[in-house]
Amino acid sequence: MKRINLFFIILVSALLLLTGFRVENEYYLGVAVLILIHAVNATAMNVLLGYTGIISMGQAAFFGIGAYTSAVLSVTYGINPIATLFAGAAIAFVLAYIVGFPILKLHGHYLAMATLGFGMIIYIFMNEMDFLTGGPSGFVGIGDIVIFGYDLMDEKTFFIAMSVFFVFFLLICELFDKSFLHNKLKFIKNSESACRSYGISPAKTKVLVFASMAALTAFNGGIYAFYTHFISPVSFSFKYSAELLAMATVGGLGYITGGVVGAVCLGLIPELFSTMEEYEMLVYGGVLAVVVMFFPGGISGTLKKLVKRDA
Repeated sequence: MKRINLFFIILVSALLLLTGFRVENEYYLGVAVLILIHAVNATAMNVLLGYTGIISMGQAAFFGIGAYTSAVLSVTYGINPIATLFAGAAIAFVLAYIVGFPILKLHGHYLAMATLGFGMIIYIFMNEMDFLTGGPSGFVGIGDIVIFGYDLMDEKTFFIAMSVFFVFFLLICELFDKSFLHNKLKFIKNSESACRSYGISPAKTKVLVFASMAALTAFNGGIYAFYTHFISPVSFSFKYSAELLAMATVGGLGYITGGVVGAVCLGLIPELFSTMEEYEMLVYGGVLAVVVMFFPGGISGTLKKLVKRDA
């Protein structure tokens, strides 16, 4: 096993610690929480596309499944919020595992269209089943998460809890990146035929990875629901899946830090250009175009090459 990149984890932990202690403005803390949530989802997208070669345009659907599961179970049925997070992850895992076998037989844009179709079906379900989800008007009245007696009712406490979860998530990602599984997934991405000759089943592995990333995204969706206290189908449309793809691409596909870097870079654009909304999408698209054309490895890949060149 390769050495874990502790520098990156320590750097992120220090930045989060500094933000938690120095930033008092609740708006900025809220932006930081949303960026952390997007970073987890973008990393899941990166594992699918950058490591395994799965083009999933339905990640927003799994994000929504987790959010609505937590909302419905906690508000309508009074189930403990923590339990609803795992329930949403379990539902997403099972659903992704079932649809994964037929969908993942496809490749390229056919696979992208199939996952997009799945995402649209889930979106229509969330939009039309108003007796359960609230429909286009959204689901209101979602409560707080209580962890070890602490009610995450304000921005600072939620940011601290999300930071702890995020650092733990980064550690797991680093362990994955340095494990045999990382090499196995990239082997599958490069040549499924070669994998079969070595006794590796690409189909089973891809379905398991697809379902695992769906569960992670759904778990994160539950966190999002308890943070915002309000959810609507608009937040889980195709647009969000495209944003996750852009974040993973800009950050660097195939680099475990790519999702985090991309989420920070693209997540800050709406805030930096809040007074010039008409230029927001222009800058967003321009950054994506420049990275794709001139920095195919993304920001993480480019920085890694520069470090190796100077070493």
